[in-house]
Amino acid sequence: MEWFSSSGYWLGRLIFQRGLAALYLVAFAGAALQFRALIGERGMLPVPRYLAGVPWRRAPTLFRAHYSDRFFACCAWGGAALSAALAAGLADLVPLGAAMALWVVPWVLYLSIVNVGQTWYAFGWESLLLEAGFLAVFLGNDRVAPPLLVLLLLRWVLFRVEFGAGLIKMRGDACWRKLTCLYYHHETQPMPGPLSWFFHWLPRPLHRVEAGANHVTQLVVPVLLFTPQPVATGAACLMILTQLWLVLSGNFAWLNWITILLAVTAVDFSPLRTPPSTSGAPLWYEVLVIALTVFVLARSYQPARNLLSPRQAMNRTYDPLHLVNAYGAFGSVGRIRHEIVVEGTADPVPREDATWLAYEFRGKPGDPRHWPHQFAPYHLRLDWLMWFAAISPAYAGSWFGGLMERLLTGDRDTLRLLRRSPFPPESPPLYVRARLYRYRFTTWSELRDTGSCWDRTYIREFLGPTHLVASRGQSR
Repeated sequence: MEWFSSSGYWLGRLIFQRGLAALYLVAFAGAALQFRALIGERGMLPVPRYLAGVPWRRAPTLFRAHYSDRFFACCAWGGAALSAALAAGLADLVPLGAAMALWVVPWVLYLSIVNVGQTWYAFGWESLLLEAGFLAVFLGNDRVAPPLLVLLLLRWVLFRVEFGAGLIKMRGDACWRKLTCLYYHHETQPMPGPLSWFFHWLPRPLHRVEAGANHVTQLVVPVLLFTPQPVATGAACLMILTQLWLVLSGNFAWLNWITILLAVTAVDFSPLRTPPSTSGAPLWYEVLVIALTVFVLARSYQPARNLLSPRQAMNRTYDPLHLVNAYGAFGSVGRIRHEIVVEGTADPVPREDATWLAYEFRGKPGDPRHWPHQFAPYHLRLDWLMWFAAISPAYAGSWFGGLMERLLTGDRDTLRLLRRSPFPPESPPLYVRARLYRYRFTTWSELRDTGSCWDRTYIREFLGPTHLVASRGQSR
C-alpha cells in the first residue's frame, strides 16, 4: 500500500533507533551498577520482598520466575550488550521479523526491571523509554521504508510529552503564568548541571523570555507536528532546540534526549539526502502495524482525557506494561532549595562537638565548593530521591532508614553510589545523622571571593544521631 510508508523518513528512523538503543544501553548499565544497594537481595527495598506482596497483574516481570542478584545482573548487562549491538546497527543486518524480535528483548528486560524498581524507578522517563521502545519494535529496519502509522504514533507520544508538560505548568504554579518561574528553577531543580549557575544568573528579562518561549514550544508547536511538511519539520526542529537548551541547563536523566529522538522522527530529511531504495512491506507487517495503531488509539483514551482534565495527573501510567502514558514536569517550582547532608562520626559519644564528617554524593549538592557535574543521560537514582526527601520526609519513609543502616555497616554497594565516603568499609562510623540545609547559588562576587558555587545555611536536624543496636538491645 503506497500510503503505508514513506522513504523520506528513513534517516529519521535510523537516528531514532540508534539513539534509542544508546539510551537503553545507559539505562541498563545504570541498573546493573546501582541495583544491589537499592533493590538487591540485601538492598534498601529488596525485590523478593516487594514481589511477595504485589500480584502479577500489577507488576509483570521476568523476576516472577526467579530472582537473585546474579540473575538481575545478567539481565541488566545482557540488555546493555544487546542495546550496544542495536546501536551499532545489528537490526539492519537481519530480516525484518528477526529485527522486530531483537527490539522486543530490551523492552521486555527493561519492563521487568522497572516493574520491580519501586520508588527508585517511579520517574516519567522510565515509562517514556518503555513506550518509545515498544513502538520501535514496529518501526522496521533497512529492508522496508518507515511506516507512516508508527511515525504518527511517535508524534502522538511527543505531543503528550510536550503538550502535557505545557498544560500542567499553566494549570499549576502561578509563576509560570507570570513568567517568573525561571527566576528560581535553575537553582532549585533536582540536579543542577555545570552550567546551571550561569543560567540562574542570566538577566531576569531573559528568564521571562525563556518562560514565554517554553509556553509557545509546549502549547502551540506540538499541534504543528500533525500538519503537512515542511511545517511539521519546523515544529520538530524548534522542539529539538528547546530540549538542547534544557540539556545544557540541568541533569534530567534521558528525558530530554528521548524527546529529541522523538522529534527527529518528524523531520523529513529527503531534501538533504536521497533515501535508499527499499522493498515493499510484507502483508503480515502491514497487518501488525495497523493492529498496533488501532490498539494504541484505543489505549489513548485515558491519557487524552487526562490532558483535558482540570485535575491533570503528571507522569502517570495506566497499565503495568507502560504502553500509553501521561507525562508532564515541573507543574510547581520551588523557591528555596533544601538539601540533606549526611554525616558520620567515629566518636563514642555523638555530641555536637564530636568530629562529624560528611558523605558526598555524586550529583546532588553537598560541599559548597564542589561544582555540579554533567551526568545526564545517566540517572543517579539515590541522588534524585535525596532531593525529594529534602522536600518532604514522606518521600524518604520507605528507604532512608535502610540507607543509614548501610552506612553504619560500611556496605560496599551503598558506598559505591557515593562520590566520597569519609569512612572506609572496614571502619564504618559509630553514629550517623542527617541535617537539613538551605542552599543557594552564590553571587558573582561571592564566587570570586570564596571559590564556592553554593552558600548554605543550617535549618534543622532531619535525623538525629543514630547507631546500630545489637540483638540483645545493646548499642554497638
